[in-house]
Amino acid sequence: MDTNILEQAIDLGKGGSTAVTAILINCQKLVIANVGDSRAVISKNDVAKQLSVDHEPASERESIENRGGFVSNFPGDVARVDGQLAVARAFGDKSLKKHLTSEPDVSIETIDEDTDLIILASDGLWKVMSNQEAVDAIKGIKDARSAAKHLTEEAVKRNSKDDISIIVVKF
Repeated sequence: MDTNILEQAIDLGKGGSTAVTAILINCQKLVIANVGDSRAVISKNDVAKQLSVDHEPASERESIENRGGFVSNFPGDVARVDGQLAVARAFGDKSLKKHLTSEPDVSIETIDEDTDLIILASDGLWKVMSNQEAVDAIKGIKDARSAAKHLTEEAVKRNSKDDISIIVVKF
């Protein structure tokens, strides 16, 4: 994916993206992979559990510095790679590529009779809502599409300033 985005940088622009994905194998093995600060959250018996890692520059400072980059909180108060990007892993971002990685973190979770739902969402949701708040906000909504729409509307109401992409899977 990273190579494809970089090869199309002239058409797509110099930016990049984060991503989270889920694959369900044999209706019981859930494999989650993420790059950046998009997040996967599962609910079992209405209790939220984060399944992915937010790749923040401060927590990956050593690997960024080993690749010749630096982590700075200037400008602003958010740690950024080379003072620009607020994530340590991303697809694209050609100008920063030598200091970033697009290697995903992968986790595995068992889907069982206690599993209620999973939420896959970009940071526009997670900057304004905790994992448990998101689960609580949609636990009574039966339709997954309606649940995702409700979370999107709630993030907007809470003045999210970032992109908001949400997928909900109900079990």
